[in-house]
Amino acid sequence: MELPMHERIAVELRRQIATGELAVAEPVPSEAQLCARWGASRGPVRQALAALRAEGMIGGGRGKPPVVLRQSLSQPFATFVSFSSWVRGLGRVPGQRTQEIALRRASADVADALDLEEGTPVVQLLRLRLIDDEPTMLERTTFIEPVGRLLFDFDCDSGSLYAHLAEQDVDMSLARHRIDAVAADPTDSSLLGVPEGFPLLRESRIARSADGSPVEYSDDRYRPDRVGFTIENSQQAQPALLRSWQAS
Repeated sequence: MELPMHERIAVELRRQIATGELAVAEPVPSEAQLCARWGASRGPVRQALAALRAEGMIGGGRGKPPVVLRQSLSQPFATFVSFSSWVRGLGRVPGQRTQEIALRRASADVADALDLEEGTPVVQLLRLRLIDDEPTMLERTTFIEPVGRLLFDFDCDSGSLYAHLAEQDVDMSLARHRIDAVAADPTDSSLLGVPEGFPLLRESRIARSADGSPVEYSDDRYRPDRVGFTIENSQQAQPALLRSWQAS
């Protein structure tokens, strides 16, 4: 299914900024130039520019021509989406290599996160995530058993787990995220290509259904030279957590 025109324009502009085709402080093509290039009306072009402006990638507006502010590419966590969806939205290619999926007894920390009794069966998944075939994040994800079992007949290397689970009517509409730093353990080191003890950014996440029931607990470890997190807020809006990727 083809993306709407404004999203296609935004994806292409993000790609040009990330690769340096449009450098920091360089002007962005004018609305007229973008309309002519894409055969689009001003509406979709303005929507695309507004999206990049909201992400902090370009500045300008109110009579000032837009210019590139930074190369990092961001996606708000305010709308809970998968890694695959986030990467595709940046115009990059997501990838995954499943290392393990197994039915286990919940450890004390996992049981606490998922509001289960210790020893309750859960399904655990270890996957290496890639952007443009570069190791970027290692995810250790635990699902409650009824949800996790839906993955045993699914090729976890074929794409987004969350898209698959959504098709199975699994509700993960709420999420709480915690960001901290952790030293790379031997598994992190081997799969992410960093030395043991290397500082990694960790996003711990508990996803819940609309009624508040825990569904998933995840420990995602990112290479900080490729992904960062920021918080943007204003007096008019709730703070938004942003995940960003730095082009290498």
